[in-house]
Amino acid sequence: MPKILDGKWLAEQVLSAVQREVAALVDKRQRVPGLGVLLVGDNAASKAYVANKEKSAAKCGFQAFDVRLPADATYEQVRDAVLSFNSDERVDGILMQLPLPGHLDSSKLLDLIDPNKDADGLHPLNQGLLMKGAGMLRPCTPLGVMKHIDLAFSNIDPQKGQHAAQDIATARLDGKHVVVIGRSVLVGKPVGFLCLERNATVTFAHSKTKDLPAVCRTADIVIAAVGVPHLVKADWVKEGAVVIDVGINRLPNGKLTGDVDFDSVAPKSSAITPVPGGVGPMTVAMLIQNTLHACKSRQSQATK
Repeated sequence: MPKILDGKWLAEQVLSAVQREVAALVDKRQRVPGLGVLLVGDNAASKAYVANKEKSAAKCGFQAFDVRLPADATYEQVRDAVLSFNSDERVDGILMQLPLPGHLDSSKLLDLIDPNKDADGLHPLNQGLLMKGAGMLRPCTPLGVMKHIDLAFSNIDPQKGQHAAQDIATARLDGKHVVVIGRSVLVGKPVGFLCLERNATVTFAHSKTKDLPAVCRTADIVIAAVGVPHLVKADWVKEGAVVIDVGINRLPNGKLTGDVDFDSVAPKSSAITPVPGGVGPMTVAMLIQNTLHACKSRQSQATK
C-alpha cells in the first residue's frame, strides 16, 4: 500500500510550529504577525478560501485585517486597498484573493504588493529571486508540494503516529527525475525550480509534449498541475513513483477530484496525495508560514 500524503495532517504540523513561534514572539513582547486580506466580489469559493485562511491565521495568533470590496470595484479602489496594506506597519503579509472579477487586471494589481509583504510569493521580484535560488517568500502551493515530497521520502507515516513538522527532514532529490505536468507561473514553473534547488533533474511537460505518458513513466516523482480530471492514468506511472496531485476539479456530480486517477495510480505509487485533502490544506499553511517569515524579517530589519 502506498503512503497517503495527508495534507490536513501535514498542515496541522506546520501550523502548530507557527503557533509555537508566535507564542515565543509574545513572550518576548514582540509584535505578532499581521495578515492583510483583500477580497473583491462575492465568489462563493473565494469567500470559503478566505474564511479558511483567516481561521488558520487566528489559530496561530495572527492579527487579521480585512478589506472587502464589491464585484464592481474599480481598479483604483483595489489599488488603494493594496497600497494601504503596504503602508500599514501592522501588516506583514498581504493576500489578494484570486481570481479577481474579470474587469480587473490581476497581474497589474499583484505587482503593486510590497515584495516584502508578498505572502503568496507571486510578485515578479520574488519570482525572479526564486529563479536565482534566493529569496524568502516563495509561492505557497509549490512550497506545499515540497513539504509533501519531504513526507514521502521520510520514515514518517501520518497514519501511524503524530510527529512535529521539524521532525520531517528535507528530502534529498539528487539523482531523482521529476516530471512536472503543467507550466503555470503559479505552480508548474516555480515547483520545478524548487526541485532544481535540491539537485533533481526536472522535465517540464505540457499539452504540446510528445508522448506525455512515456515521459511520465521515466519519473521518480510526478507532479500533476494542469486542471484536467483523471489525466494521469496507471500506465503513465512507474512502480514506486511518488505522485503529487495539485489539480482540483469539480465533476458534473459535484464531486471534487484531481488530475490523477487516484484509484488506479495509488497501488503503483510509493506515496500519493489525495484530492481533496492533499496539497490544498498545505497551500493555506504555507501562506501562514510565509507571513510569519515576513514578520520576523521586518522586525529584524527594524532593529538594525
